[in-house]
Amino acid sequence: MFYCIVNPSARSGNGKNIYNIFEEKCKTLGKPYKVVFTKGPGHAMSVVKKLTEKKIGEDSSEPINIVVMGGDGTLNEVISGIQDFDRVRLGVVPLGSGNDFVRDLDFPKNPEDLIDRILKEEVVRKLDIGNVHYDHMTKTFSRLHDERIASDRRFDVSAGIGFDAAVCEEALSSNTKNFLNRLGLGKLTYGSIAIRQILHADQPSCDIETDDNQHIHIDHLIFAAAMIHHYEGGGFKFAPDADLQDGYFDLIAGGDMSTFRIFKALPLAFFGKHYGQKGIHHIRAKEIKIRTALPLWVHTDGEVLLKSDAITLTCLQQKLSLLS
Repeated sequence: MFYCIVNPSARSGNGKNIYNIFEEKCKTLGKPYKVVFTKGPGHAMSVVKKLTEKKIGEDSSEPINIVVMGGDGTLNEVISGIQDFDRVRLGVVPLGSGNDFVRDLDFPKNPEDLIDRILKEEVVRKLDIGNVHYDHMTKTFSRLHDERIASDRRFDVSAGIGFDAAVCEEALSSNTKNFLNRLGLGKLTYGSIAIRQILHADQPSCDIETDDNQHIHIDHLIFAAAMIHHYEGGGFKFAPDADLQDGYFDLIAGGDMSTFRIFKALPLAFFGKHYGQKGIHHIRAKEIKIRTALPLWVHTDGEVLLKSDAITLTCLQQKLSLLS
């Protein structure tokens, strides 16, 4: 059985057309399937939670095939909803504007070829995922947040606090983004918001500690991001050396930098050439605690729920089984 989770608004409404290809192939191959079209924030997570929780009398050895058709946000909800990773096998058909999850994976460019691969029902690889625990949850919520916010949230690409999360929070509820997405120019939204955040955002002091006793203190934090994949933010190569299966985060933090130095480092980060720049820190760890003097926005794969001044990030090695 294949359970397909589709964001119908992805790729300017083209998500349904891609799903139609999947449906026809399932019918041709005699593969049983069910589909759910997401209706808003939290819906995909709720559906997957019910689908994957253990039920009395159910054969727990039977695998559950889930196919996600949407962007990084839809995928994040699915990852956060999975209750039994040992049973779940995931197929991903990227339809978002950023698609950072697939940038460092050898996915076929043609969605039809990718669907063919998924329907073979073969686990191609196992990837790390991350968990962020909000050690302190403020009541400052994102304009687009789930109705119920748990103290833990998983992520498959990256989680960050500060600048990158603030850009995501503003962009998620931007009418300009929706308009530019229809023109295929959605990234322009992030550029204009990023400039405004660099010039006006709070930069509180920050302490970062790891499970192996590494410590970083920053007087004026810009951002800190725990990376699993190489890219975030729609193509910025923040972690060029990241290993998707080793059980470690590549943590990138920036701070104590002049505005000029920030604008110099950002283009370098797009190409993964920012290591060694003054004010840029890079460490690797399995668990990371971040404390800030003021609450800042926190994102998981670009999804922003609330502000926090204390979070703990834990890397879960090869937790995710991929059919693609």
